[in-house]
Amino acid sequence: MKYDLRYKNNELAKTSVFRKRLSVVFYMVFFLLSFFSFSQVKTEVDTTKIKIGEQINFKINIEADSTALVVFPEGQTFMPLELDEALEIDTTKKDTKFLLSRIYKLTQFDSGAYTIPRQKILIGDNPFFTDSLKVEVNTVEVDTTKQKLYDIKPIIEVEKSGSNWWKWILGAIAAIALVAFLLYWFIWRKKPLTEEEEIALLPPYDRAKLAIQKLDESQYLMRSKVKDYYSELTFIIRKYLDEKVYDRALESTTDQLIDRLQLLKEGNQIPLTKDTIKNIEAILKRADLVKFAKSSPDTVLAEMDKATIDKEIDAVKASLPEPTEEEKLLNEQYKEEQERKKKHRKISLTVVISLFLIITTFVGFGIKYGFGYVKDTIIGHESKELLEGEWVQSAYGFPPIYIETPEVLKRTEIEVPEEYKDKIETSVFRYLSKASGIDIQVSTTAFKETLAPGEKPKQMTDDEKAQDLLRTSENYLKKLEADGAQNITVKRDQFITPNAAEGLKTYGTMNIALGDNEPEISNYINLLFRADNVRQQIILVWRADDTYADDMIERIVDSVELNPYEPDEDEE
Repeated sequence: MKYDLRYKNNELAKTSVFRKRLSVVFYMVFFLLSFFSFSQVKTEVDTTKIKIGEQINFKINIEADSTALVVFPEGQTFMPLELDEALEIDTTKKDTKFLLSRIYKLTQFDSGAYTIPRQKILIGDNPFFTDSLKVEVNTVEVDTTKQKLYDIKPIIEVEKSGSNWWKWILGAIAAIALVAFLLYWFIWRKKPLTEEEEIALLPPYDRAKLAIQKLDESQYLMRSKVKDYYSELTFIIRKYLDEKVYDRALESTTDQLIDRLQLLKEGNQIPLTKDTIKNIEAILKRADLVKFAKSSPDTVLAEMDKATIDKEIDAVKASLPEPTEEEKLLNEQYKEEQERKKKHRKISLTVVISLFLIITTFVGFGIKYGFGYVKDTIIGHESKELLEGEWVQSAYGFPPIYIETPEVLKRTEIEVPEEYKDKIETSVFRYLSKASGIDIQVSTTAFKETLAPGEKPKQMTDDEKAQDLLRTSENYLKKLEADGAQNITVKRDQFITPNAAEGLKTYGTMNIALGDNEPEISNYINLLFRADNVRQQIILVWRADDTYADDMIERIVDSVELNPYEPDEDEE
């Protein structure tokens, strides 16, 4: 039994030693894993001492898996130092991992000792923090006995940088000028007359004489085209008679035309001679034989017939009475009437084309951009002008809230109850437009705390911060009710800024009157952030049916940044 007991005791001792060694191994593995996890984020600085205005190159190095999402600090998270520039992320592949590095150029324009706060980096879903770093900013020594001194320069008015509105105006002017030029060129311009148009404007006698002359140049007889020759010759005399004697001369047969000429002679309306009527009849009947009976007169006879027609045109002109003053006046009135009709036709055509172009342009832009957008562009819409105008990015309050707004927020004085004046300090900045129904407010409330010598400031727990944000949200809703808001719907979500500052988002709809207007459905957003001694709030109110305001509010919310409160190592 003694041997067995000694044997058992020996086994128990070995088991105990084995467990101790296994525990040490586990501790070492855990330590190495912790060290490896911590060593994923490293920082470097080129110097910790600078002069006023000089820059510090603060570099963050990260080793991460190729599939991990890495989020670097963004914005002014290095306060009290100012971020001048953040360089692009440099990526290097090492085996199955990536080495990421980014340089931040920091500066400060006040001398003193400062601490670069810890920076938060997200690798996947895990947050990592850099160490805080102390830096010194020294003054620049100036020997005023050697350095020349100058008077302070006066304030210079800086013109607001222009937008692209002039390009749109220039494009519109160019389009209008092009349309006007085309209308002038094709409608209003006095076009050069063609030869046919110039001949058509000649008096009937001059036109007939010119046609006789051109018949000589046609060379019909030389090419044995007798039929064409006589067709042209008879057309000349018929056209002249149609315009000056009988207005159906072109459509009448030869016998009908001669009978009409005889009737006019016998009625003493036109004193034509018998020879004139006889010569015209003879030539017209000979032309009928040529055209219908295929007769072929001699060339000499054809030339004589042309000369006869030329002479008879002169005879008809001589027998026509001179127009009376009344006829001349009627003729002038007729010409003026024709000119008026022509001008009216041009105006009508111009109006129709212009309306067509305007309607086509409106429909085209309406299909592409929406008819409401085109209408608001032409007529004007205040929310649209704010959305498309030049925005302002600025910081409000301290600690600063960085936000981009369509207009600069102006400081608004608020009354603080007497019992709270020694406890809180509140700054409010606001832009309110009753016409567009947009209200933007940014406020910072600093809580003053009286500390005994050696006493450290009280730090709030996460639960206390959450309860404070919830109470403040409820107080804001009560204030809305006190201001006359009705039918308030409430939703709450967590809100995280691009630089990872966490807060509470309260939003919904309500019926409220802006200014003297009637109550209308509006949207609201209340963003709340809490640190140990600071509460920051952003209030946004806008009309529910304003799509331009929706885009504006989305842009404002996306631009919100502030310094997330992260305690220094000394506070931990």
